[in-house]
Amino acid sequence: MTDPREGGSRRGAIAGLLIAAVMLAAGLWLARELTAASKMQDCLMSGRTNCNVIQPAQ
Repeated sequence: MTDPREGGSRRGAIAGLLIAAVMLAAGLWLARELTAASKMQDCLMSGRTNCNVIQPAQ
C-alpha cells in the first residue's frame, strides 16, 4: 500500500505546474501585445498616418 503522506507532494507539484503554465501563457500574451504596440509606435514615429492593420477578408 502507498503512504498517504505522498499524495500531498503530488498535489503541490501539480499545483505548481498549473501555476507555471498560467504564468507562461500570460507571459506569451503580454509579449504579443507589447510587440504589437511597439510596431504601432514605430509606424507612428516614422510619420505615417495609416498604421492600422488590415485584416484580409475570409
